[in-house]
Amino acid sequence: MRLWPGRPYPLGATWDGIGINFAIFSEHATLIELCLFDSPDSTRESDRIPLTEQTDMVWHGYLPDAKPGQLYGYRVDGPYDPAAGHRFNRHKVLFDPYGKAVGRGIRWCDEMFGYRPGGPDADLLFDDRDNAAGAPLAAVIDPAFTWGDDHPPRIPWHDTVIYETHVKGFTQLHPEVPHQLRGTYLGLVCDAALEHLKSLGITTVELMPIHHHAYERHLAERGLSNYWGYNTLAYFAPDLRYSVSKQALESVREFKMMVRALHAAGLEVILDVVYNHTAESNQLGPTLSLRGIDNVSYYRLQPGNPRFYEDFTGCGNTLNMQSPRVLQLIMDSLRYWVLHMHVDGFRFDLASALARELHAVDRLGAFFDIIHQDPVLSQVKLIAEPWDLGEGGYQVGNFPPGWTEWNGRYRDSVRRFWRGDGGQVSELASRLAGSSDLYEQGGRRPHASINFVTAHDGFTLQDLVSYEQKHNEANGEHNRDGENNNLSWNCGTEGPATDFEIVRLRARQKRNFIATLMLSQGVPMLAGGDDLSRTQLGNNNAYCQDNELSWYHWALDHDQQDFLAFVRQLIRFRHEHRVLRRRRFFQGRPIRGAGVKDLAWFDPTGKEMTDETWHAPSTRSLGVQLAGDAVDEVDERGRRIVDDTLLVLLNADKQPVMFSLPPHRPDQYWEKFLDTMERLPHPEPLLRNGGRYALQPHALAIFTLRPRRS
Repeated sequence: MRLWPGRPYPLGATWDGIGINFAIFSEHATLIELCLFDSPDSTRESDRIPLTEQTDMVWHGYLPDAKPGQLYGYRVDGPYDPAAGHRFNRHKVLFDPYGKAVGRGIRWCDEMFGYRPGGPDADLLFDDRDNAAGAPLAAVIDPAFTWGDDHPPRIPWHDTVIYETHVKGFTQLHPEVPHQLRGTYLGLVCDAALEHLKSLGITTVELMPIHHHAYERHLAERGLSNYWGYNTLAYFAPDLRYSVSKQALESVREFKMMVRALHAAGLEVILDVVYNHTAESNQLGPTLSLRGIDNVSYYRLQPGNPRFYEDFTGCGNTLNMQSPRVLQLIMDSLRYWVLHMHVDGFRFDLASALARELHAVDRLGAFFDIIHQDPVLSQVKLIAEPWDLGEGGYQVGNFPPGWTEWNGRYRDSVRRFWRGDGGQVSELASRLAGSSDLYEQGGRRPHASINFVTAHDGFTLQDLVSYEQKHNEANGEHNRDGENNNLSWNCGTEGPATDFEIVRLRARQKRNFIATLMLSQGVPMLAGGDDLSRTQLGNNNAYCQDNELSWYHWALDHDQQDFLAFVRQLIRFRHEHRVLRRRRFFQGRPIRGAGVKDLAWFDPTGKEMTDETWHAPSTRSLGVQLAGDAVDEVDERGRRIVDDTLLVLLNADKQPVMFSLPPHRPDQYWEKFLDTMERLPHPEPLLRNGGRYALQPHALAIFTLRPRRS
């Protein structure tokens, strides 16, 4: 079989209705062969065809009469010289970096490595065994799909509430999801699943990685898997495992059906993407794709010793953001998911690694410049995990305009406060008010702060209030993995506490965390399953647990049902009050014509906080008033929108605190909406002007200022 010359663009395999164009970049290869396979069960290729055409280091050819569904890979020849950074091996079939569907996953065997495994220097020895029987294969797709009137919901950032979830874990145990749909893209949008998402009040579903990923061999051999998916193999292909059919072309169609259904329900779709590293690990990792195509071009290698990789990710390698072709790969992938798969945005794992042009993190690196000027990507939601594991990698607050960030300082501050640490109220106030200290100077808005208390990485909310130490024994690493990021939790009771008291306190602390999250300026992110009181039995690194430890449990007892109702009501309360969703930062100054400050902080005596009380180690309680006149929006006629004035009292002390409430006009009164001592909100018109309120230990209360009825 002979190839026609074809075209160097677009990269990947493109069906035009008559045949397929194949194009792949490699700067240092000496020969590239297209390998065609008849079925996923094939142990060797049915045809091997050299790509003889080269244009600007892109090897290309056109296969007439070929059709969607064709399985293929590449063999790439060149020098095997690890000391110079080259790891070509013509005996290995490689996955196309632009493959848009996975026709077969990895079948682990020694042949999947470019060397013969056996020791720390084994990678220096070339392996001539063929891996065709176990290599992952791409499949050519037909991109046609009936989108109908699908359109992005385009939820404004300040109205956004994010729900971070896992495609499989969300529905795998759901009793109302049909068995064949559980753990799949289509299961996520069946009636029962959609009803739960909509009833919560969230606006945006953030999916943990759905790019097809590899299970590390050492996990597979121990009967575990990379459940979370942060080990990407294919940047263009939806994970085959989450499709109902487990067929390459159907997996693409099912993903599109999921997006279409979520949009029809008014929900946005954000993908958690991992462009900082790949599944090929360090110099002792397998040869699956980029390593064998052009190791020097695709990866960051150590200066002066290119046998080894620079690892800012903790996963063995880091993509080379200095390479224009790596930047092109990432940008082409992002645009593909927006334009062809209709997703609404991205959360970038270890995003600081993407900014490393040399060694240091460069806030204005090429990656961010390209995103900023791109007419497609600059218009979608962009979320950074603003750290990596390298020196200087913690970059919270330092990303450019147009980006939002997981606010790790918010998480830590809220946890420390509710644990009962002293000296935390000043930091807490900054986080509750939108973290202007981190974002305002860069010209960003409160929505730049993605607020969270828990996420997939770490303890669940239930475990956060239940465990003092991590319990990761099931991972098989002797509990050495995972950070003890619980900040040494303690129950905070005075003297001996009964089991009943401890259970009640834990439940109250869960309510405190959710209430704090929904009352904070910025964008709240709820970790999926926290609404269901999900536990991982103290495992705070369940990345390899594709089982009931990670899956969501839907058989809720009475307490869990009450907590779910509590979460729903707090999200609804947030949506009902614009003063909680400001587009600009508070100024802490009087509002013209209103006679009150837009934001005011009070101590328990009802007086405004002083420098002394802000910084006193003993201060563990405070109140904050958000003026209803402080809504920074106008209606269609240009009139300023006025909201309820809210008062929030927080007490992280071990003793009750008597709060004197701020004064107000005689024709108004404070109505209590919520006290977290109660399982559910119970609005109650209690307090007249000058009233006092006894707030119990480890509790939060919310009040709204109401006009007095005549």
